[in-house]
Amino acid sequence: MNAVKRGNPMWRILAILLLWPLAAAAEGETAGEFDYYVMALSWSPSWCAREGDARNSPQCDPIHDHGFTLHGLWPQFERGYPSNCRTTAADPSRRETREMADIMGTGGLAWHQWKKHGRCTGLSSRNYFALSREAYGSVTRPEIFRKLPESYDLPPKVIEEAFLEANPTLLPAGVTITCKSGFLAEVRICLNRDLTPRNSGRDVQRDCSAVAITMDPIR
Repeated sequence: MNAVKRGNPMWRILAILLLWPLAAAAEGETAGEFDYYVMALSWSPSWCAREGDARNSPQCDPIHDHGFTLHGLWPQFERGYPSNCRTTAADPSRRETREMADIMGTGGLAWHQWKKHGRCTGLSSRNYFALSREAYGSVTRPEIFRKLPESYDLPPKVIEEAFLEANPTLLPAGVTITCKSGFLAEVRICLNRDLTPRNSGRDVQRDCSAVAITMDPIR
């Protein structure tokens, strides 16, 4: 059989086939290797209006009175982030994830966050959720947003400044406001591994560019 020449397109196909098992085996970074955390706080009324109501999510039941919920605590590199890491830590029980619903909205979200991000911390699931709860409790959510009588269109900068005023230790370059479809989506706060405030990496400093975004009132 004739050898496959390097200039032949078949050579590239053969190389891909030979390297495919190696690429699959390398999927997922090593747990515990990261630089800092991004804590994402989701404005629950906006998420419910865009997605949650259609899913009939229990998070959107007015009985829960959700405002800013914890979307996740994400390990981050100075540029980029790890996900779906290799770890020897056991997955959380249903009870563990269910117990996070008071600040995350649902146990299902807690499980997803552990699977994609928590495994990358190098912590056990119990310690990851405990750290997530500690991070959430360390930041004051401005009370004024819980008192909105109706929907308001606000400049993203106003939301950011409200967080900075309520949390004097936070750094302006460590708070990012994101939006989706004209609604407030998240407030993202960058924290060192010991949960002290820090500046965001350049790829996290992407504020919503809209002039104003809608904040729906808490249900």
